Amino acid sequence: MAEIKTKQSDEDVHDFINSFANTEQKKKDSFELLQIMQDCSGHEPKMWGESIIGFGVYHYKSERSKQEGDWPLIGFSPRKSAISLYVYTGCAGQEDLLQELGNFKMGKACIYVKKLEDINLEVLNKLMNSTIGFLQNKYGTKNNNG
Repeated sequence: MAEIKTKQSDEDVHDFINSFANTEQKKKDSFELLQIMQDCSGHEPKMWGESIIGFGVYHYKSERSKQEGDWPLIGFSPRKSAISLYVYTGCAGQEDLLQELGNFKMGKACIYVKKLEDINLEVLNKLMNSTIGFLQNKYGTKNNNG
């Protein structure tokens, strides 16, 4: 069974943003997202792998393979071309929310935004809440000391 390479670490989230975010706008948006996601999830931000900031944790088991592991409930990464938002599962009601979100691109497992002002933050909060609820109902909760 292949082990997931992206794991939670004790690296400093603020140091990561200051060194990784490649524009002042991305730094500003990243620090704002820290607060938004912490408020929504009730969890402290933690580094996952080298470039993902996650909130909360759940343990999943793939229905299609033998892979399993821990993953954040929600998260983001201030990548070079856009901010990747890990807030979408495709659960009931999320397609309708996407219609109201604003200007973004959709990836396989995340939403890409150039800057936070391009999206509706109320809708983002609804997406995050539905994702957290869906994942907790499906996989249960796990304590990650935050």
